[in-house]
Amino acid sequence: MADIVNFGFLLLFCFGSLVVKASRSGDMNALAAFHQGVSDPQNAMKSWDTSLYDPCTWFHVTCDNDNRVIRLDLFRYGLSGHLVPQLGNLDRLQYLNLNDNNLDGPIPQELGNMSNLKSLNLNGNRFSGRIPPSLGKLHLLFFFRLNNNKLTGPIPGELGGIPTLRVVDVSSNNLCGPVPRGDITTIQGSTYLANEARDQDSTNNLDGKD
Repeated sequence: MADIVNFGFLLLFCFGSLVVKASRSGDMNALAAFHQGVSDPQNAMKSWDTSLYDPCTWFHVTCDNDNRVIRLDLFRYGLSGHLVPQLGNLDRLQYLNLNDNNLDGPIPQELGNMSNLKSLNLNGNRFSGRIPPSLGKLHLLFFFRLNNNKLTGPIPGELGGIPTLRVVDVSSNNLCGPVPRGDITTIQGSTYLANEARDQDSTNNLDGKD
C-alpha cells in the first residue's frame, strides 16, 4: 500500500514538473513571438537569446520565484511594429510597460487573458482601432494608460467592472460615445474624467456617463 501511495506522489510530482516546464516554455515562446514582430533599432532586446531555456536572463524581463515572467519593461526604445496575440499567453505577467515607442496596429484582444496584470502602459504609441472589450477581464488592474495613440470608437463598457482601477488615461485619442458606468467613473484625479468633460487637452469626444 505504501508503495502505491509513494508512486502516486511521484506521478503528481512529475506531472507538476511538466506543467511548470510547459508554462515556462509558453512564456519564452510568447516573448520570442513579440521579439520577431517588432523592430528594435536600439538593440534593447540584444540579450534575448531564444536558444536559452530561461527568458529570465534576458534584459527588461523580470521573473518570480517560479521563473515565470511577471514584468516586461521596454519603454522609450523606439520599438516599431505590431503587438502579437501570443503576448496574452503571459498569464503571470503583472506589469506591461511598452509606452513611448512607435508601435502601431490594433491592441490584441488576447491581452485580456493576462489575468494577473496590474499595470498596462501602452501610451505614447500609434495604436489604432478600438479598445478591446476583453480588457475588462483584467480584474486586478490598477493602472490603465492608453493615452496619446490613434484609438477610435467607444470605451468598452466592460472596463467599468474593474474594481481595482486607480489611474485611467485614455486622452489624446479619437474616442467617442458614452463613459461606461461602474467603478471607473469614481476614480479621483483621472484623466478619464477630464475626457468626460471634453478637456482642452483631450481629442476625445465622450458624452458623459452611460
